[in-house]
Amino acid sequence: MQYKLTTPVTREDLAPLKAGDTVLLSGVVYTARDAAHKRMMELLDKGQPLPFPVEGSALYYVGPTPERPGQVIGSAGPTTSGRMDAYSPRLLDLGQSVMIGKGARNQVVKEAVVRNGAVYLAALGGAGALMAVSVKKLEVICWEDLGCEAVRRLEVEDMPLTVILDAHGGDLYESGPASYFKHRPV
Repeated sequence: MQYKLTTPVTREDLAPLKAGDTVLLSGVVYTARDAAHKRMMELLDKGQPLPFPVEGSALYYVGPTPERPGQVIGSAGPTTSGRMDAYSPRLLDLGQSVMIGKGARNQVVKEAVVRNGAVYLAALGGAGALMAVSVKKLEVICWEDLGCEAVRRLEVEDMPLTVILDAHGGDLYESGPASYFKHRPV
């Protein structure tokens, strides 16, 4: 199935999604990679607020390249999500609803996704230019000193994504290969 979603999202918005479904995501998406996640944890440890509203939010694990003249953003392909596994459960427990990246996630993240009715969506790796087309507006909101890893507020329209982890425990990295081997010609 294909779904259209607009951020911020609720548990009810995400409940119908199943691993393998496709999503066209619109609205606000924040960018954050390793260094930004570390700084977010430092803020939380000090009892300080995050630099964006976390409830119902979507975080894209991307460090975009500089934009060319006339463009909003440069290439915006996903980075490996596993590098955020140590931080993701805490953010999900605070209300983050959507993670966007590439690659498998650990068991603790999977449990946090189910516990919070969240989802993990994959952006197409190697297609950063395609992903950039959906970005209509960009604003650096904090930690500009991190360069490409600064936290950005993106306004996106119909960003093409695939559900990897759903709120019910579905995992496309498990069900996809299992389905292939079950149905492949001998």
